[in-house]
Amino acid sequence: MACYEKLKGICGYRRVKVWLNRIYGIHINHKRVRRLMGELGIKAIIRRKKPYYGKKEAYVISGNHLNREFKADQLNQKWVTDITYLIFNGRRLYLSAIQDLFNNEIVAYQISRRNDLSLVLDTVKKARKRQDARGVLLHSDQGFQYTSRQYTNLLKRYGIQASMSRKGNCWDNACMENFFSHFKTECFYLHAFHSAQQVEHAVQKYIHFYNHERFQEKLNNLTPYEYRTQAA
Repeated sequence: MACYEKLKGICGYRRVKVWLNRIYGIHINHKRVRRLMGELGIKAIIRRKKPYYGKKEAYVISGNHLNREFKADQLNQKWVTDITYLIFNGRRLYLSAIQDLFNNEIVAYQISRRNDLSLVLDTVKKARKRQDARGVLLHSDQGFQYTSRQYTNLLKRYGIQASMSRKGNCWDNACMENFFSHFKTECFYLHAFHSAQQVEHAVQKYIHFYNHERFQEKLNNLTPYEYRTQAA
């Protein structure tokens, strides 16, 4: 077939159908083209998928128990978590953070060069060291780290209940997105960083500022730290 030879065998039956129509004005059903190509022994040269011999990781998806109820009545009642990337000097770092919805305080954070499961697990472990996590509702998206068995088992071990956004719905975790937006506009985008150490120092400095010095109207113009102290 001329089309097959001219394009060196990369055309499948659907593209051959289009070619016949465009070049010769022939209207023919794609099923007939496929049958004729089969009779002529013509088959498109395609890149074959490599077989996967490993064991696929099991995943767990939790319900959206937070359900956009972003107000909490007490500390360590509702936490939200997410990951954002920080691009600088042609490189990239990943910032994982956990926020308490009672006073918007950043309970824990972790920075890594890799967006992997360890990044998330280390963040949860840090939060648990700082706060009593038993009974906390921890909300996230459906990223592969959060749906992993290791993550699920860690939360169960700490007595934390998992909650997840609906797939592809960023508004279900708007509070965490809001914090990352504040950090980037008030800090990260204002500086030119040349090393990972500079970025890490800026994150540390900003989160301290956010927790201890940044007044929030939602907290009666108190800082997260002041609001927590007053509640205690």
